[in-house]
Amino acid sequence: MDIRSLWDFDDPAASGALFRRLLADAQGDDALSLRTQIARTHSLRRQFAEAHAELDAMLPALDAAGAEPRVRHLLERGRTFRSAGEREQALPLFVQAVDRAHAAGLDELRVDAMHMVALVEPDTDDQLAWNDRALAAALASDEPNARAWEGSLANNIGMSLHAAGRFDEALASFRQALAARERDGRPSQVRIATWMVAWALRAMKRHDEALALQQRLAQEWAAAGEVDGWVYAELGENLAALGRGPEAGPWFERAIDALAGELPDADTLARWRAAIG
Repeated sequence: MDIRSLWDFDDPAASGALFRRLLADAQGDDALSLRTQIARTHSLRRQFAEAHAELDAMLPALDAAGAEPRVRHLLERGRTFRSAGEREQALPLFVQAVDRAHAAGLDELRVDAMHMVALVEPDTDDQLAWNDRALAAALASDEPNARAWEGSLANNIGMSLHAAGRFDEALASFRQALAARERDGRPSQVRIATWMVAWALRAMKRHDEALALQQRLAQEWAAAGEVDGWVYAELGENLAALGRGPEAGPWFERAIDALAGELPDADTLARWRAAIG
């Protein structure tokens, strides 16, 4: 069963309803794997007690189960802990999932588990190391679902490198992520990956290049009938850095309007407001 293809992560409630319908006719390991995903739909909605209850109810059946539901159970228990802010409890579960998936030749789940270890590791260098391992495993795999992790992992590596001030390396990783997204062919994901490239270019003070990319993105989002406030913010940042303050202000104003629910830190917001005048 290709569980990945069944998911709509933007609508976990609908995914949960689908999994329950499929569960009515599923047997054995398929049924157990579906139950782990039902638990995940609860954790994504912050219904942590319900997620743990579903995973607890599966425990007796796991004794006779194959590797896939066992690994998925570890992953979803760990994800539930992580989403609830209990990272220390999540970490050993993800490490176990990595080892068991590797032993069973479950490449997709192994890569997923390594990426989860990276998300809960407290040390930045360890996060980067785990993501590097995950990306190498994804690219070495013959499983399409494992290889499909390339874009996400390259992006995560770029984020870690950017946070460490290693902007040239971050740019290379973001470009790798963009190439992977372009192969996948999902326009919204391509636009997000392009934004990351432009973000790295701004950090490297390559403002003309960054500005050109963000201007293109603003046009593409508008053509799709959507708005991305962070594109507006980057237009303002690059224009301001190029000494074009009067042009920057209106973009910061549009960014504030578009980002009403996810505004930046107070210092950044104050700087934007000052540029607006």
